[in-house]
Amino acid sequence: MSLDQRAPTVARTVPPPAATRRRFPNPAGTAVVIAPLLLTLALGLWGIRRRNTMWGDESVTAQLARRDLSQIWHTAQHIDLVHALHYAVMHELFGLFGTGLLTLRLPSVLAMSVAASGVGLLGLRLAGPRAGLLAGLVFALLPQVQKYAQEGRSYAMVCALVTWAGYALVTGVARRARWRWAVYGATMLLACLLHEFAVLALVAHGVTLLVSRVPRPVLTAWSAAAAGVVAGLLPLAIRSAGQSEQVSWIVGPVRFRYFLVVAVLGLVCARAPLRTRGPVRLAVLALPLLVLPGLLLLITSPVKPLFVDRYVLYGNIGAALLLGAWMDCFLRLRRSSRYAWLAAAAALAALVQPSLALRTPQSRSNDVTAIGAAVREAGRPGDGLLYLSGQHRILTAANPEDTRGLTDLALARDPVSSNTLAGVELPAQDIAARMLDFDRIVAVRAVGVRWPADPREAAKTSTLRRHFHEYRTIRVNGARITVYVRDHALSPGG
Repeated sequence: MSLDQRAPTVARTVPPPAATRRRFPNPAGTAVVIAPLLLTLALGLWGIRRRNTMWGDESVTAQLARRDLSQIWHTAQHIDLVHALHYAVMHELFGLFGTGLLTLRLPSVLAMSVAASGVGLLGLRLAGPRAGLLAGLVFALLPQVQKYAQEGRSYAMVCALVTWAGYALVTGVARRARWRWAVYGATMLLACLLHEFAVLALVAHGVTLLVSRVPRPVLTAWSAAAAGVVAGLLPLAIRSAGQSEQVSWIVGPVRFRYFLVVAVLGLVCARAPLRTRGPVRLAVLALPLLVLPGLLLLITSPVKPLFVDRYVLYGNIGAALLLGAWMDCFLRLRRSSRYAWLAAAAALAALVQPSLALRTPQSRSNDVTAIGAAVREAGRPGDGLLYLSGQHRILTAANPEDTRGLTDLALARDPVSSNTLAGVELPAQDIAARMLDFDRIVAVRAVGVRWPADPREAAKTSTLRRHFHEYRTIRVNGARITVYVRDHALSPGG
């Protein structure tokens, strides 16, 4: 065949590559994250200074975070080891931004805002965008969340970490990627190192997976992550068990009523036909997280009282998820939303007074700013200063000027040099002898807190009763400051 007889070749054209579609964020998903975060941030910044006051636990954070990292570590060997990581974090933040009230409390505001966005995402994944949005907004409005978003302690950080660990758990069940379980384990371990009782959330997550009947590989992956968390926490738990005297002030459940009310509300919401997405149902995740950690602490109460509401603050994650899903269910089943809007307006109106109260100094169990000012008002230069008990020395440590000019009668070594919170006191007989060298003594007593009997405290109260009489008493939030005057007619050689 000649070349001229060959069939003409048809040129093959290659179509140009299709333009890559830009994936814009889902507006519903964005709102679920941003709206709760912004609301929590706004509520956290509202009245954050609490009229420039501070309460005892925050004062401890401020004092220890000002010490060197080595001093924090040495102090943690004696007391408060469970909070050592938080003190170290705050030490670094104080070094960067100063030691004011804003630096003390802003990390909690930011942490709780991140937690709120995580609650919204959890709700979105488990029950849809509206349920997620409502859950995130409800979380921001809960009184406990508002309270601890403005405290210079670790509880808001723990709450944020538990929230996002829960999100890693849910996504890990659905997608079964090993790195998700690694993220889950690392996040839970960090939460537990900030506060040991976060490990109870790990127990709640285990119950969730068992009830959900997830495949064996998922359960195996979670078990490996949980084992890593327990192994990482175990050294801290063993060492801190020797410091159990620091919770000896707990004589019964502290603020149990809030936990009971929220748990009952959660149980009621869980009975509704809540929307479900994926292998883990919202109620099966939320209900154990809400109820189980607090219940486990209550079970130990006959042996060792440990229930304090802030120790299981992350239970509010479960409460918000259940309330948000219930509200979504209500709107879905009823055509008219008039009743829903009326109920929402009534709930917001009911929250106004508690929200205002939480931003006053009286909202905390004590006010170290007022206590220090009362000591300064009651004392004169040269007076003796006595703490009943010595553990309450932290109540006036926030501002050293309040006690300047007064002689601490029981102090042998100050808190910094002794690597303690409240210093080391003299033997009982030496304290009594020093008290008799003074004609006026300013005594500081905490109200509503009882410490175990101690010979030093017995010597203080006995000497006051036998050789002094009460001259003046000032009562402030959380403490009583009393001026005692020497009764020379009853004193030896008087």
